[in-house]
Amino acid sequence: MRPPLEEFSLKETKPHLGGGKITGDKLTSTYDLVEQMQYLYVRVVKAKDLPGKDVTGSCDPYVEVKMGNYKGTTRHFEKKTNPEWNQVFAFSKDRIQSSVLEVTVKDKDFVKDDFMGRVLFDLNEIPKRVPPDSPLAPQWYRLEDRKGDKVRGELMLAVWMGTQADEAFPEAWHSDAATVTGIEGLANIRSKVYLSPKLWYLRVNVIEAQDLQPTDKGRFPEVYVKAQLGNQALRTRVSASRTINPMWNEDLMFVAAEPFEEHLILTVEDRVAPNKDEVLGKCMIPLQYVDKRLDHKPVNTRWYNLEKHVIVEGEKKKDTKFASRIHMRICLEGGYHVLDESTHYSSDLRPTAKQLWKSSIGVLELGILNAQGLMPMKTKDGRGTTDAYCVAKYGQKWVRTRTIIDSPTPKWNEQYTWEVFDPCTVITIGVFDNCHLHGGDKAGGARDSRIGKVRIRLSTLETDRVYTHSYPLLVLYPNGVKKMGEIHLAVRFTCSSLLNMMHMYSQPLLPKMHYLHPLTVSQLDSLRHQATQIVSMRLSRAEPPLRKEVVEYMLDVGSHMWSMRRSKANFFRIMGVLSGIIAVGKWFDQICNWKNPITTVLIHILFIILVLYPELILPTVFLYLFLIGVWYYRWRPRHPPHMDTRLSHADSAHPDELDEEFDTFPTSRPSDIVRMRYDRLRSIAGRIQTVVGDLATQGERLQSLLSWRDPRATALFVIFCLIAAIVLYVTPFQVVALLTGFYVLRHPRFRHKLPSVPLNFFRRLPARTDCML
Repeated sequence: MRPPLEEFSLKETKPHLGGGKITGDKLTSTYDLVEQMQYLYVRVVKAKDLPGKDVTGSCDPYVEVKMGNYKGTTRHFEKKTNPEWNQVFAFSKDRIQSSVLEVTVKDKDFVKDDFMGRVLFDLNEIPKRVPPDSPLAPQWYRLEDRKGDKVRGELMLAVWMGTQADEAFPEAWHSDAATVTGIEGLANIRSKVYLSPKLWYLRVNVIEAQDLQPTDKGRFPEVYVKAQLGNQALRTRVSASRTINPMWNEDLMFVAAEPFEEHLILTVEDRVAPNKDEVLGKCMIPLQYVDKRLDHKPVNTRWYNLEKHVIVEGEKKKDTKFASRIHMRICLEGGYHVLDESTHYSSDLRPTAKQLWKSSIGVLELGILNAQGLMPMKTKDGRGTTDAYCVAKYGQKWVRTRTIIDSPTPKWNEQYTWEVFDPCTVITIGVFDNCHLHGGDKAGGARDSRIGKVRIRLSTLETDRVYTHSYPLLVLYPNGVKKMGEIHLAVRFTCSSLLNMMHMYSQPLLPKMHYLHPLTVSQLDSLRHQATQIVSMRLSRAEPPLRKEVVEYMLDVGSHMWSMRRSKANFFRIMGVLSGIIAVGKWFDQICNWKNPITTVLIHILFIILVLYPELILPTVFLYLFLIGVWYYRWRPRHPPHMDTRLSHADSAHPDELDEEFDTFPTSRPSDIVRMRYDRLRSIAGRIQTVVGDLATQGERLQSLLSWRDPRATALFVIFCLIAAIVLYVTPFQVVALLTGFYVLRHPRFRHKLPSVPLNFFRRLPARTDCML
C-alpha cells in the first residue's frame, strides 16, 4: 500500500493540558485533558427598591451586562420593582477588549429604554475562583447614575474570573454566541448529555388458536397471525392445520423501549381470497404486564381472548357470550444485548437486564479540545460560515458540546467521562454544523450537516496514557473524498483492574443468550434497523433535540447498503490477509527450487531434527511465534487508528461508483444509468459465480474419490489406499516422513515441469458440472 497523503494522516500534538502547572493554577482532575479557558462570569440575581418610571409608579426592569463590544441582556419583567432573574453571563477572556465591566439596569419602553442605574467593575479587581471552591456569594451593590452618584435601587450580583470547569458554565449566556436569539435558539447551542432509551427484545411465541369463527363455515380456513408494536409489524406463516383450531409455534421478535408507550396488538386473520383477508379476532397486550426473563428458561404460556373489535379506553365493553382464544408465550428478553450499532463499531455489549451486568473495568476520558481549518458549510450575508458542535457516543451515553458560532477554528475544551465494561469497544466522535441557531425547524426543514467522524477502539490504547492527536475529518461526497478540517482530541483509558480486563479477553463478546438461543442474520438486521429508528426518534424528542440525521450518522445506519467501492476495499482486505500465506508459499517454493542453497540445507537439517524428535514440533512453532511477537514490539503502533482513505478506496473510486453509492433505495436515477449499472453488476456477479463454481467442482472431485461415479478412478484409489495402509504399517513413521520431505525438497535437477501424478489423477475425477443446465 502507498503511504497515505499527509493531509489525510494523523498528527501527534503537544497541547497545554490542565491549565499548566507553572502558575500553580491547576484545575480539578475532572478537567485535566483540556486546555484551560478563562471566562469572566457575571451572575445577575435580583434587584430591589427600583424607582418607578411610568405613570403608575412602577417599571419594567431588565439588566444589560456590557463588556467592550459584547452585550448580554436578561429577560424583562412587567410592572415589578423587586425583580428576580438569576441569570449567568460568561465573557471569554480571549475576546475582552475593555478593562471595565458595566452592569446597567434599564426600564423597557416602547420608544427608548430608560436608564435606571449602573454598577461598574474594574477587571483588575475581580476575584478568581477555581473549583472545587464553593460558589462566590452574591452581594448587594447600590446603583449609580452616569456621573457616579448613588441613586435609588440596589442590584445583587456575583462577579468572578473562572474557567470552563465552573458549574455555572453550561447554563451561562456566552459572549461568543451573542448573535443567537430566542430561548429555543439558545437551548440549541448549549452542551448536553443524553441517554439512549433502554431497549428490550420482545419475543412473541404464537402457539395455537382455538374455536375461531370464520364467516364461511364451509371452507378450510387459511389462518395466520399478524402482530404489531408501534411501526413494527410481523406475521406468522399460514397455519398448516387448516381447521378452526390452527397451530403455528412460531417466534416473532420486536424491539421495545422503556417507558413502554405502545401496546402489542395481535390480529388473527383468514385469507379468504388472494388479496382479501378477514379479521377473526384481535387482542391488545400492554407491555408493562409482560414477563421479563433473564435466562433461557421458558416463561409460562397464557391464553388470551380474541375479540372482533378491540375496545378503546373510555368505550363500554360489549358483552360477548363466546370468545375465540389464542395461546401464546410472550416475554421481554433481558439476557440479550439489543444491537443498535454496527457490530464492527459497538460501544456497548452488555445485556439489557441490569442484574446481569458485570462490574466496570475502567474509565474512558475524552477531552474535545478544538478543530482546525473547518470548511464553510453554509452561506450567511454573502460569506461562508460554520457553526460547529461535536457529538460523542459511547455505551448508552451521548454527549453534545456547545456550538461555537461562526468559527472555522472552534475551541470547545470540554471533557467527558464514561465507565468502560469491555475494552473491545469503540467510541465515535462526530462533528456537525448547527443549522438551528434561531430555534425550531424554521429554516425550511434544514438538517445539521456532517463535517466528519472519528472512531477510536479502546483495545488499541495503552492504559493510563494520554493520547493527544489531531484527526482528519473525512467525508465521502458523490464527487470524491474531502477533508473538512481536523479535530483535536485528548483520550485516556484508565484501567481499574488489569486482572479483570485480561479476564474479559476470555469471555464471549455478546451475552450468553446470543449463543444459547441465537437469532438469525435476517432477524438481527431487521431488529437493528428497528432499534436505530427507536433511538433516533427518542433522542430527537429530547430538549434540545439530538437530531435524526446526527444519530443515524453516528450509528452508521446506511453502512449495509451496496457499494462498489466498499466491495473492492473488502476484496483487497482479504488479499492483504492472504498475502502472508502467499508469501510463505513463495518462500517455500524458493526453498524447494534451491534458489539459496545454504537456506535449503539449513531447512533440511531443521526438518531432520523435527522428524527424529517430533516432540519438539509444537514447542518450536510457539517459540517462533513468541520471537516474532517480541521482534515486532519495536515497531508497535504508537498512535490510535484513524479513517484510512487508501484502505477504504475512497481516493481512487470512480465518480459513477460514488454516485451509485449515494443513490436512494429504491433508485432515483434514469433508466439508462440503472441499466448500465445492472449490466456491470451482472458481469461482476458472473465472475464471482465462476469462482464459486470452481470451488464446488474441487469439493465434488474429493467426494467422487470414493463414490464409484468413475469406477476405474475409485478402484485405483481404493487399491492405492490398501497398499499405503500395508506399507505405512510395516515402515516406521519417521522413515516415511523423511522420504516424503526429501522428495518434496529435491533438487531441481530431479524435477520436471509437468504436473505431478496425484494432481493429474485428481483433475481427471468427475464433478457434477455435467448435470448442470
